[in-house]
Parts: sequence; C-alpha cells; structure tokens
Amino acid sequence: MPPVAIEDAALTRLLSRARVLVVDDEAGMRNFLMKTLAPFCQAVEVAGTTAEADAQLDRGNFDIVILDNIMPGLKGLDWLAEQRRRGGFAETIMITAYADLETAIEALRAGASDFVLKPFRSNQLLNAVRRALQMAQLRRENLLLRHELASGDTGPGRRNRLIGSSASIAAVRDMLARVAGVSTPLLITGASGTGKEVAARHLHGVSDRADRPFVPINCAAIPPDRIEAELFGHVAGALPGIAEGREGFLPSAQGGTVFLDEVAELGPAAQSALLRVVEDGRMRPIGAVRDLALDLRFVLASSRPLEPEVAAGRFRQDLFFRINVLQIDMPPLRQRETDVIDLAELFLTEIAQRQSLAPLQMDSTTRAALLRHDWPGNIRELRNFIERALIFGRFPLETLAPAQRQADGIEPLDAVERRLILRALDLTGGNRSEAARRLGISRKTIDRKCAGWGL
Repeated sequence: MPPVAIEDAALTRLLSRARVLVVDDEAGMRNFLMKTLAPFCQAVEVAGTTAEADAQLDRGNFDIVILDNIMPGLKGLDWLAEQRRRGGFAETIMITAYADLETAIEALRAGASDFVLKPFRSNQLLNAVRRALQMAQLRRENLLLRHELASGDTGPGRRNRLIGSSASIAAVRDMLARVAGVSTPLLITGASGTGKEVAARHLHGVSDRADRPFVPINCAAIPPDRIEAELFGHVAGALPGIAEGREGFLPSAQGGTVFLDEVAELGPAAQSALLRVVEDGRMRPIGAVRDLALDLRFVLASSRPLEPEVAAGRFRQDLFFRINVLQIDMPPLRQRETDVIDLAELFLTEIAQRQSLAPLQMDSTTRAALLRHDWPGNIRELRNFIERALIFGRFPLETLAPAQRQADGIEPLDAVERRLILRALDLTGGNRSEAARRLGISRKTIDRKCAGWGL
C-alpha cells in the first residue's frame, strides 16, 4: 500500500515524534495499521492480545494506543478501563465494527479519546491520531499554563537568553553551550536573583530539546504534602477527595527540560522518587502499578550550598552526587562589570512596553550610580529598581545605598578599579581631569574606562 500523502506540516511533526501501540487480534488489520502509520511515526508496535499489550506497556511508553474493542478474552473497553486504574495516560483510539451510542459512551467513560468505525480509510485513521495528539498537547499546555499562572510566572518579561558581555557571564554561556548536547543533570548554584532560571532556559534554547516543553518548578512554592502528586501525577481515586487521575509535571514535559528550583526544599520522599527518575528515567504516578519511562533533561538549582544540607542529613547524599555531575555557579551582579547597564536598558524597554509607561533615558550620572551600587538583590533588585523608575518617571538614585564591601572575600581588581574611579568622579562632580589627578592616573585612562562602561 503506498504511503498516504499528508500536506499538513503540523500533522507531520506531531506524528514524527509519536510512539504508537496497535492492539488488534486480526493480523490483517494489524498489518494495515502498521503500514499506514509506520512512514509517519517514530515507532509503531503491535500486539495481538491484551496480554501482549500489557507486556509492551511494561517495557516502554506510548503516546497513542489504537485498540480494537471486540477481541478474544478481555474486551478492549474493559482492558482500557483497567489501564486507567493502573496509571496509564496514553491517548487511546477505539476501533470497532459495531456502531451504537452505548458503545461510544462506554468508550469515552473508559478513557478513550476517539472512536473510529470499521471499515475506515487511512486518512480517517491518521486524522484521528492527529486529533488525539493535539488533544494531549493542548491538555499538557493547559496544565503548564495554569501552573505558570498559579506561580505568578506569566512570561511577558521572561528571558530565555543570558544577557551581558562580561567575562563571568561569557564563561557561563560557554559552559552551557558545551553541555547542551548531553542529557546529564545540571546543577546551577548562586544567590537568589542571579538568573538561575534564565540560565536553565538558555540551555534549553540551545539544546536539541528547544522545541519541546520547558517546565519550571519552584520546589519551595509547593506544599510538601502535594509535591509528589504535582511532580509525578496520580491515578483516579489515589488521593482523598480527587476522583480523576492527573498527569504530573514530569510526564507533561516529556522530551523537554525540567527546571527544579530550590531543590533543597524537597522532602525525603520526594527526594527518593526524584533520585529514581534521574538515575533510571522511570517514575510511577501515585497509586499506579506501572512505571512510566521519561525522556527529560533535569536542571536543578539551589540558592544555598547543598553540601551542608547533606552533612545535616536534610538532603540525600546519593541524590547530591547524582545531580552534581555538572555544576555552574551564577555570578552575582556586582561581579558582572557593565552587564548592569545592558540589563537595565533591557528592563527599561520590556517594562515600559508591558506596563504602557513612558520610556526613560539613562544619563551618565544614572549609569555611574548603577555601576557603583553593589546590588545585593542581584538582577531581581535591578529589575524592581527600573520598574519603580518607570512608574515615577525618574530614577530614584537616592535609594541606592553606598557600596558595601565584602569582609570575607577578595574583590576582583576590575571591580575595585571601577568603584574607585566612579567614586572619584562622583566627588569631583564629574570632572575627569580632577578625578584623574586625585587618583594619580591619566585623564586618558579615565576616558577609556568610562567609554568601556558606557559613560
């Protein structure tokens, strides 16, 4: 049979990633379905009985199950209902030669997403598969969107690329590019507000998973008694007061990247379950009796060091070793040289457009003040400062406290140099010649440095 022509590019993309299981006792029908779907799908497996189908599902996951209703032994409808109770979430298309309303209603109640009558043509089947895949995609997108809305991360100002030209952020970008092609877990550390999620999004964007979901999860924002259900999902009736089953965030991100922020906040049970997912690529929804295979890239982040948490017994040592294969430490904003100016200009444009506020222009005095400030709250503090400036129509430079030096660390030489030059310019009212005289350097040096800082 020649392959069916498909003009819909979206259908082609959806099918090219789909893993399909055909369950039918008729060899001729299995062969027809295989030849129809194989040219378009990532994989097509067949089973002649529900027992064979069980064995296939135990070995791996499928996006679509095409299921005949009338078969020897267990009926397709009964088998499907059992799969839903056991934790199967695959979209299922029922095929049958007996068309009646009662059977159709029973199929939908059992969890079927579509109902195809025999005899059918190849394009009818392919359209049914497309609808099922689109329904699954929409359901997952809806789940993730509701998650983002609930967490306050609605996305308009969200960045997917690391901004800045400093040596420290360039080193981070280089490291992310180096590890983009592997699926090894990545641990990102750094103080709050340094851009750990942005780094994770940057990695996702430069990897071959860029067209798959990116799912950010703040472990500290989900109550401990709900974290496992949110991550792994649950079958119908597994949780008190919840009648329907639900797919978790991890299976909803299939093929993509999961960003677990503040991973140190996970409880012991969630840590144990996460360890298994990271090590084996398999998880089990709450109340299910069958594991699900996952293809995910894990990026984990913590604003506090994990080693003390391990020593105190609050974080599993084996999980720490498993996620600490690759580590990136995000530099604080005070160590990112003139990146503060690049970020400020970006926020000025983004926030003004989103909030319909009048734009502001940074003069040299404002730029110098931004460069001089230590930004203990890092990028989040800078963004809030810019938003306040746009709201009031002026830069509240008086709110920027004098720079506080670290008592327990060595400050980079370029940061010391920048701080002293900017302080001298501030004291001399911007007189570069006088500032150069007091610092004992040439006016040309100050001009060159100021040009590099955008002043």
